[in-house]
Amino acid sequence: MRYWPAVPLALALTVSMGGSPARAAGTVQIRGVDISTLKKSEDRGGVYRTASGTLTDPVALLKANGVNYVRLKVWVNPADGYNNKARVLTMASRAKAQGMKVLVDFHYSDSWADPGKQTKPAAWASMSFSALTQAVYNHTYDVLNALKAQGTTADMVQVGNEINDGMLWPDGRSNNFKNLATLLKSGISAVRAVSSSTRVMLHLAEGGNNAQHRWWFDNAVANGVSFDVIGVSHYLYWHGTAASLRANLIDLSARYNKDVLVAETAYGFTTAPNDREPNIFNASLASAGGYPATSQGQVSALRAVFDAVKAVPNGRGLGVFYWEPTWTAVPGNGWDPTNPSSGNGWENQALFDYSDRALPALSVFASP
Repeated sequence: MRYWPAVPLALALTVSMGGSPARAAGTVQIRGVDISTLKKSEDRGGVYRTASGTLTDPVALLKANGVNYVRLKVWVNPADGYNNKARVLTMASRAKAQGMKVLVDFHYSDSWADPGKQTKPAAWASMSFSALTQAVYNHTYDVLNALKAQGTTADMVQVGNEINDGMLWPDGRSNNFKNLATLLKSGISAVRAVSSSTRVMLHLAEGGNNAQHRWWFDNAVANGVSFDVIGVSHYLYWHGTAASLRANLIDLSARYNKDVLVAETAYGFTTAPNDREPNIFNASLASAGGYPATSQGQVSALRAVFDAVKAVPNGRGLGVFYWEPTWTAVPGNGWDPTNPSSGNGWENQALFDYSDRALPALSVFASP
């Protein structure tokens, strides 16, 4: 495999790290990554290297290559003690020390929440709907106020993660949008109570699914849910072409007069495994995604997603977050927080290869 050098720090410093600069069509403000698994990886022995092989702080390396925003998920009471309030505080401090902004992603669960599962935290399982609504407020406020108190106020917050079919099932499923809206408004009010400058995002999966997204956001607006940003997940091999993503983002931005962004995307640089866990991204998905499972294919796929966002008129395409670029195959840092021996099915979509070296796609963030 041929390695490309990391972008020099001098180039990285040309990337805006703060403020609200004027945006023109064809530019992006956010060049982000979700590094929620990074602390656990490092604690279990994971290391990160520059493209030339030098050991480095991965957060500093991300910054040096143009990354200006990190995304951190929050679970309520995870079995492994990661992705909780304390860990988020630690990682937010680390990101802010590098001059990056922070997006906090509330799952409102003890583990993974996504379109296929939105399981209540165990401590909330038997609550009445009124108590559940208050628990959403309290948890959201607690985490965000702690971030503010340590001088790392969240710049953006997701109230829910991939909530196409709602959250906190069964109470907050989308077929009872009134309940879902009540839960969302409770979380949003907590965000606003902590910081009026923090932007609120609502996040759905299937970034090219315009009909579903119109239905969902029409209901959100009709039920009085106030938000600032529409975020979508868009994995080219699951959710369709970059063209479908572009068309949906353009429509959503105009229809709801909102900024839009891609909150999750990724692509594989190989189909080969690096642990015993089968990889999610395989030859079939590489074919569906339309780009080869190579380091250059990963570059091209990421650029295609950035280009779709840049096409949103009036600079309302804010940017892209790459999902888990530092989640390499480290024993003990697998999928299941309740099972230390579980593996990682994502390592072939990281931005570090199987020798822990930065891959060419990392340089896309400096010039997306």
